[in-house]
Amino acid sequence: MNRIDELFKQKKERILSIYFTAGFPKLGDTLTIMEAIESAGADIIEIGVPYSDPIADGPTIQESNNQALKNGMTLKLLFEQLKKLREKVSIPVILMGYLNPVVQYGMEAFCKKCKEVGIDGLILPDLPMQQYLSEYKALFDTYDLRNTFLISPQTAEERIRQIDQHTDGFIYMVSSASITGAKKEITPEQVAYFERVKAMKLNNPRLIGFGISDKPSFQTASAHSHGAIIGSAFINVLRESTDLKKDIYEYIQGIIS
Repeated sequence: MNRIDELFKQKKERILSIYFTAGFPKLGDTLTIMEAIESAGADIIEIGVPYSDPIADGPTIQESNNQALKNGMTLKLLFEQLKKLREKVSIPVILMGYLNPVVQYGMEAFCKKCKEVGIDGLILPDLPMQQYLSEYKALFDTYDLRNTFLISPQTAEERIRQIDQHTDGFIYMVSSASITGAKKEITPEQVAYFERVKAMKLNNPRLIGFGISDKPSFQTASAHSHGAIIGSAFINVLRESTDLKKDIYEYIQGIIS
């Protein structure tokens, strides 16, 4: 069974997904960070593939992308680093990136590599649904990769139900229309959006992202969904860290304990 499916079958609440940018803060940190994330008690690891124009991301993640690219991170190198992934990490791992580098790599070659190294799912925010269904879904199925679509407060109910129909992992609920890292606390308007989607009784589990940074925001998000995704705040931990394993453990434990 795909590890994402297995996780959501076994755990129904307070699921924590941690995002970091591959090749940041240092080029060779990828597996060290992943091992530390799992050891600290997170449920999912989301690896950001560095890109020069990450349109959905705020300055924190943009800066980490720029630094990773300066460090020399590429998709090819990332797959090299992930060869020993499943010797060290057992929880679900998702690659998050933009379509252009993946298409340049070759979609089938990309999916095949994902399967080889043990990637469980993909988040490609700029992949149109119709293109996914007509060109790529069969490939994703062949290589047992779960595809995650994003919804936001502006997403119409009809569109949300269409996404739910064609999702086979989880739905990424963007907490606001702003870029990542822009919000510091969850507003009543966001809670109303969470409740509206929850009342739709969708088939797929939902994780809330954008603006989740600490224990209170994680608890609030988890009260209205199956859990949350933390990105920018974790990138800040990595940037300021003098001891990656220790600082990652203390941060994640501070969220979930």
